[in-house]
Amino acid sequence: MHQPSRHLGVSALGIDFGGTKIEANLLDPGGDVLWRQRVPNPGSYDAAIQAIADLVAQADGEAGARCTVGIGAPGSPSPLTGIMRNANSVYLNGRAFAADLESVLGRSIRLANDADCLAVSEATDGAAAGARSVFAMVIGTGVGGGLVLEGAGIAGAHGIAGEIGHVPLPGAGTLAEESDPPPCWCGLAGCCETWVSGTGFARAFAARAGRSLAAPAIIAAARAGDAEAAAELHAYTDRLGRVLAMVANLFDPEVIVLGGGMSNVSELYPALPVIVRHHTFSDLWDGRIVPARWGDASGVRGAARLWAAGAAAAHA
Repeated sequence: MHQPSRHLGVSALGIDFGGTKIEANLLDPGGDVLWRQRVPNPGSYDAAIQAIADLVAQADGEAGARCTVGIGAPGSPSPLTGIMRNANSVYLNGRAFAADLESVLGRSIRLANDADCLAVSEATDGAAAGARSVFAMVIGTGVGGGLVLEGAGIAGAHGIAGEIGHVPLPGAGTLAEESDPPPCWCGLAGCCETWVSGTGFARAFAARAGRSLAAPAIIAAARAGDAEAAAELHAYTDRLGRVLAMVANLFDPEVIVLGGGMSNVSELYPALPVIVRHHTFSDLWDGRIVPARWGDASGVRGAARLWAAGAAAAHA
């Protein structure tokens, strides 16, 4: 059984509020993990509040003092009302999640979108450490994005900066199958998320091949010589490259960090810079495109860093 740590001063607790689990990591000032815990997401609002409160109490005990609390969650709080919106854990939507947590915990917290937490994590001590400008993109079940400039997260005037998943796929129609864009859960059609998420990749493959496979199985098939799978991976890479070129033209980050399940596809990294370079309005684009250093742990580390980073995306 893990023994309580000695008194370490102010430690930083990060909580990653996922769809199926809630993970907590307690970091010391140097970024080392002192304690971690993962519990199932209970799937209802009041029970989730209590689960987080229990994790915070445990973390305080481990640290020997009240720790700072940062939370990465799906969706984001409105900067006008503080009310949650756009969360795929739909029971959060319409609720004052941050304020309710602060009331239960008896302290201020910072809460940001999970992609913003990825960006903060990787800009602080991850794959983009030392870069002045960073764009981080989650390409998993859905698509999200976060921006960091000079070490601080950028929320934007309406709290939606970096939300690359819900703009139209740039260059739509470049490939024949893009002429009939699929509907998106947000109410629009042809959003980037419908094409470059893992689920979008699987949907496009099913349309091409007439058979359904999950994204990892398609990648395995492509590597084994399946022509249809290889063609879909090529198409996916082209689409993702166009999306990242749009980011380069708008924000021009030094480093683009990819997280989420599709970021583990090694074939992307040599191919994407060529595509981005072709579509950018520059004669010398040489930005780096890299996988997240901290992998699946990056979001929870970024949540812990929200206080230190002064992330503008966070509720305070």
